[in-house]
Amino acid sequence: MNKKKKSIFISIIGDEKRQSFTIPVLAILIGLIVGGIIIAITGSNPFKAYYNILQGCGLAKKPSYGGKKGMITDFMEFVNYVTPMILAALSFAVSMKAGLFNIGISGQMMAAGFISTILVGYSELNAFVARPLVVLIGFIVGALVGGLVGYLKYQFNINEVVSTIMINYIFRYIITFFINTYYVDPVSRQSVLINPSARLSLLKVRVGDYKMTIPLGFIVAILAVVIIYILMEKTKTGFEIKAVGLSRNAAKYSGINVGKNIILAMVISGGLAGLAGVTYHLGYVGSIQPNTLISTGFDSIAVSLLGNNNPFGIILSSFFISGLDAGSTYMTSSSGVEFEIAKVISGVILVFSACSSYIKLIVNRKRDEIVAANTVKEERS
Repeated sequence: MNKKKKSIFISIIGDEKRQSFTIPVLAILIGLIVGGIIIAITGSNPFKAYYNILQGCGLAKKPSYGGKKGMITDFMEFVNYVTPMILAALSFAVSMKAGLFNIGISGQMMAAGFISTILVGYSELNAFVARPLVVLIGFIVGALVGGLVGYLKYQFNINEVVSTIMINYIFRYIITFFINTYYVDPVSRQSVLINPSARLSLLKVRVGDYKMTIPLGFIVAILAVVIIYILMEKTKTGFEIKAVGLSRNAAKYSGINVGKNIILAMVISGGLAGLAGVTYHLGYVGSIQPNTLISTGFDSIAVSLLGNNNPFGIILSSFFISGLDAGSTYMTSSSGVEFEIAKVISGVILVFSACSSYIKLIVNRKRDEIVAANTVKEERS
């Protein structure tokens, strides 16, 4: 009976191709079940709490809305919120394909946001010029930082985790100095708001009876997902980057330029982090908070892992994890469930997802044992 249950579990998980989908789904289900149990223990209704999360993200209707607001306006705000996460997770996925761990995404986001802000955000440029320029500058700044990390890794074998952490702190304190000295808003204590013509989010746009936010950065994020998928899966460059990530020695002996691909992967990763920075600082927020590295860059690591480092999987995992975060505020106000519960759910999901390699190993080993046992049985019969 026990063996039968194991074989059923193994058949559900599927072969290696299906595991990239089934294991994250299983992780999500386990996280939701654990979260539901915790919510029930606290005396609240888990189904109502989860429905409140959907309401907070604009995926379900609230009992009432304020003037010019509705379910669609809440959803557009949520899309604006999730856009930087998609780009940040995509940034980490590219570095992982090359066997690198880019933990400096938050610093790269801050640097790209700051440079784009002072060069374009405070200018009087026309919106048709300013917005594309913001995107271009953001990508270039992030790519330069990422390229530096890649160069240090290849040329001097400086661990990218160490270099990106140090660069995070360097950018944090230098940018904080300049904001507090030259660009601080005395009321909000953040950098002065950028001009609307340079902002990657259109605010209070009248659509029918609603006033909503239009996240222009989401278009950039979707284009980036498609481009990265084609680059990594359909081109020689993507093949070489992945080959370097799997085994640098094997790639070197097959004639692949390891140094070039390490640097290139970090240039692309940094550029995507730069795009995440401008969609956050010049899109979702419109300013920069000094002395703060936003959590998006760190959370994106887990989001990318949950999405199996696949560009399209990252879209789904970004919406899911960001949805738990964004909807938890409404869940707290409506159901009285502490918003930390959403963090617990995310944590359980991501821990289980991080164990995906081990789960794959166990499942594949058990499958091989079952196949071998069946083969022996057939031979005996």
